[in-house]
Amino acid sequence: MAHDIETTHPEQAEHLERPRVEALDRVLGIPFKVLDDGFVRVVDYMGSDESIVQSARVSYGRGTKKVHEDRGLIRYLMRHRHTTPFEMCEIKLHVRVPMDAWRQWIRHRTANVNEYSTRYSVAIDAAQATAPTEWRLQSAGNRQGSAGFVDTTAGETLSRQEAELHRSARRIYEERIAMGVAREQARKDLPLSTYTEAYWKIDLHNLLHFLSLRMDDHSQLEIRQYARLIGEEIVSKWCPFVWEAFLDYRVNATFLSSIELEVVRAIGSGDAARAVAVARDHGWLEPGKSGLRRNREREELESKLALLNLPIPWR
Repeated sequence: MAHDIETTHPEQAEHLERPRVEALDRVLGIPFKVLDDGFVRVVDYMGSDESIVQSARVSYGRGTKKVHEDRGLIRYLMRHRHTTPFEMCEIKLHVRVPMDAWRQWIRHRTANVNEYSTRYSVAIDAAQATAPTEWRLQSAGNRQGSAGFVDTTAGETLSRQEAELHRSARRIYEERIAMGVAREQARKDLPLSTYTEAYWKIDLHNLLHFLSLRMDDHSQLEIRQYARLIGEEIVSKWCPFVWEAFLDYRVNATFLSSIELEVVRAIGSGDAARAVAVARDHGWLEPGKSGLRRNREREELESKLALLNLPIPWR
C-alpha cells in the first residue's frame, strides 16, 4: 500500500511521545492463568491503534483526524488486507505452555523466540494434568482432531495412570541428574506434557494470523485456550479498534471462493438446477457407496449455506 510521504524539516518536526495504552499497562507483567499450570503475561509492547493510523497516513503526531475516522481507517485496512501498518505494533509475551502445545506454537516462524533451555537448566517440575472429564475421543472424520469425551469412569483410570506416569518420569529424570548424567540426555524421556517457558515477541500482523488459526474451532483445544486468552485479554486491551475489525472481518466472517459464489448466486436467483450443475462440473457430486462421495470443498460450502440459511440444492 503506497502513500505520499509528507516531508518535514528537522526543526519543524514535533516531539513524539511513545504511545501508551493504559488498559494494557494495568496488566503489564501480570500472569493470566491458562490450563492447570500455564500462563501468559505481557512483558512489553510497542505501538497502539494510533500507531497503525499514523503509519497508514505517514504523518507526524495525532494530526486533526477524529477517533471515529481512526476506527474507520483501521477497519478499511483490515477489510482490504493492507497489512503493513499492523506490522508497526509489536508485543513481547512470557508464556508457560506444555511442550506438545508448544510444538504447534513454534511452527509460527514469524516471531522472535527465546525458550527455557533444559540443556542448561533443570526441566520445569510441572506437567499438564488432565481431569477425568477432559479426555477427548478421536474424531472419526478428522485424523488430527477430537470429538466428544471418554466416559468419566474410564477418564478416572486415565487420569490416575497419567499421574503415575508423570511421577515416574520425573523421578527417573531427577535420579539421572543426581547421578551426573548430562541434562541434555537426562531429559529425553520426559513427557510432552512437561511445561516449558519462552519469551515470544511478534508484530501485530503476524499475531493476528496466529490467532486466526489457533482460535479456530479446528485447532487443538489446549493451544486454542492460549490463543483466545491472548486475543480476548491482551489484544482487545492493546488495540481495541484492531480487535473489533479482526473479529468482524476475519474471525466471524465467511469467505466465498469464485465457485462458491457462483453456486450462491444460482441459489439466490432460484435456479437450483444451475447450482447443482456448477457443483457437478467441479467434481463435488461424485457418487459413493452410500450417497455422495466425501468432498471437503462441497462440505465446507454446505456449512456456509447453513450459516446463511440457504438451501443445499443437491440434498
